[in-house]
Amino acid sequence: MDINESLRYLNIGLPEDILRKKMYGDFEGAIRMIDRRLQDPNLPEGMRQCMIAEKYIMSITAEEYPYTFEEGLRLLQELLPDFTAQDLQDRIDDGKVRWIYVNGELRLIASFIDSLKGRDSALDAIAAQDPEQAERQKGRDALMSHIFQMKQEGNSALRIRMRASIRLNDEQFEKGMFARVHLPIPAACLQQSDIVIEKMFPENGMIAPEDAVQRTVCWEETMEENHEFSVEYSYTHRAVYHDLWNVTAEPQTHDFCIAEEEPHISFSPYIRYLARTLTEGVTDPLEKARRFYDFITMNMRYAFEPPYILLENISDHCAKTGMADCGVFALLFITLCRCAGIPARWQSGLVAGEYICGNHDWAQFYLEPWGWLFADCSFGTAARFSGNEERRRFYFGNLDPCRMVANSEYQRGFTVPKQQWRQDPYDNQSGEFETADRGFRLKDLTDTKEVLSIQPL
Repeated sequence: MDINESLRYLNIGLPEDILRKKMYGDFEGAIRMIDRRLQDPNLPEGMRQCMIAEKYIMSITAEEYPYTFEEGLRLLQELLPDFTAQDLQDRIDDGKVRWIYVNGELRLIASFIDSLKGRDSALDAIAAQDPEQAERQKGRDALMSHIFQMKQEGNSALRIRMRASIRLNDEQFEKGMFARVHLPIPAACLQQSDIVIEKMFPENGMIAPEDAVQRTVCWEETMEENHEFSVEYSYTHRAVYHDLWNVTAEPQTHDFCIAEEEPHISFSPYIRYLARTLTEGVTDPLEKARRFYDFITMNMRYAFEPPYILLENISDHCAKTGMADCGVFALLFITLCRCAGIPARWQSGLVAGEYICGNHDWAQFYLEPWGWLFADCSFGTAARFSGNEERRRFYFGNLDPCRMVANSEYQRGFTVPKQQWRQDPYDNQSGEFETADRGFRLKDLTDTKEVLSIQPL
């Protein structure tokens, strides 16, 4: 079994004594106890796989939460000299800053300041001074121009050419090491066609079929010198507009894409409660989906997450914390839809437009008579924060054409299987790099993504 498949057993949960060690942040103690339990030949296989996954998760958790309270406060005071310990404590108590215990000491997530910028009144001025802010605004303006075109003409199509690369950092390289490397590439899907792999280096990469659910080009090489692995590709992306705010859907009973997929698409007690109460008295499946979208985009806020491998039930986690990033929002929407009997599934890859290029995730949901539609809860939430209701409404049912779709399923293997832990076992956006005995994490790698050209069609 692919070692990454053990993550599917996370919903089983650890025994209470080991769990207490984990919650206190005594990861070494918890791992020691797990190693003893794994020696038991009578340990049920489900618990064995859960412990294997938890052991790896705990081995990498502390480094994602590097700052003590005092260190975090000093970082904030470098930006805002008048920021006080009580100010930071208030944000922790309000749930605006992610933290854990490490050996009983409160530790803050590495991205906590970035999550506050632009979403906290005290840091709004700091965010406005960000030199990349003007470029991001250009990107938002360009997306709005595509939205206007879609509303006027019914669709918008682009021919996009991109380049992506990945390289192992020099301090991790060993001459003669075996390497297996994956980079995501465009997959054939509802919006995407005419895909061409223009060039790659090295030239012997193995290209997955166009219909692969997580599509990559893969290299296997005994490396005599460290070098970049890269791919250039082009594709056509066509986005069709649907106005879903003044219509109703047809009654439907479908048996696809409505099941749980542990551990993250899981109908927990709270998910069942939300799905029931948010749709009380509603029979129209479109209205149900819209209420889920409104619940997320009107009540939640964007925040940077730790690597998803550290999250044990992503949809439930999002529902309870009220803050998330794009993929976590997408999984909550998918889970609520499925719990209500509305087919829903994952889609992800990149935002790839003028002035903007980066990892992104969103959701699809299925309604008659339209078929598969889209929901980008992350962009919808951002639109609400900026006061743009038109843009928020657009991303219920629609996507802009500035996308590269590499993945149509969540938590799926590659055509050329991985043998070691993936840096992202659920999604496929930045690439994977492994040797015969270990998988590398993003901190060990340098990856790039670049839009080379965009041609309106």
